Formats: sequence, structure tokens, C-alpha cells
Amino acid sequence: MPEEDLLELKFRLYDGSDIGPFRYAPSSTVAMLKERIVTEWPRDKKIIPKAVSDIKLISAGKILENSRTVGQTRTPFGDVPGGSITMHVVVQPSLPKAKTERKVEESPKSRCLCTIL
Repeated sequence: MPEEDLLELKFRLYDGSDIGPFRYAPSSTVAMLKERIVTEWPRDKKIIPKAVSDIKLISAGKILENSRTVGQTRTPFGDVPGGSITMHVVVQPSLPKAKTERKVEESPKSRCLCTIL
């Protein structure tokens, strides 16, 4: 693939620091980008994603779907020749199922305590 067809992307983290820039083919999927983010994530951060499912990528105000390609997600008005596209990374660690199940079991049952006079 010619060098000029590659897109330069960088990923902005929650604290304002960046990962990248990296060059990707327009046929690269969002899932591939997320895998790269997980492997390149700085280990000195408080929040560290453990899996691809812990990450959401946002570009031009839209959450990107894993099955879409970089070429499908880029906006035509944001392209600057030779420029880098910044995508924002949101980390939402998944909760263990045991904790959520226990919460449901421990929640008090609501009972009607109405008094008719």
C-alpha cells in the first residue's frame, strides 16, 4: 500500500496524554486499533484497560463500533493533508459478574407498608 494512503492516528487518554501517532491503512478495523491501545497503554496510569471491551474510541463526537474500518469512520471535513487524526479513549472496566449478582440478592425486597384507616 502506498505510504500516502496510510492515515496517521493518535489516541488521547483521560489525563490529556497521547499514545501514538501510528499509521494505519483505511481497511484497519476499530477492534485492531483498540488491541494496539491495550498493548501500548502506559503502565504508570491509575486506570489500565485489561481487555479490548474495556475501551471506547470516540472520533468526531461518535463512539466507534468495533466492526467498522478506519476509512468508514473518518470524517471528510476533519482531514488535513499530512495531519494526524486524534481519537479520544474512554476506559470503562467491566464489572465482575459475581459482584453484580450479589448486589441483586442483597437488595431489600420492597413491601407495601400502607395502612388503611
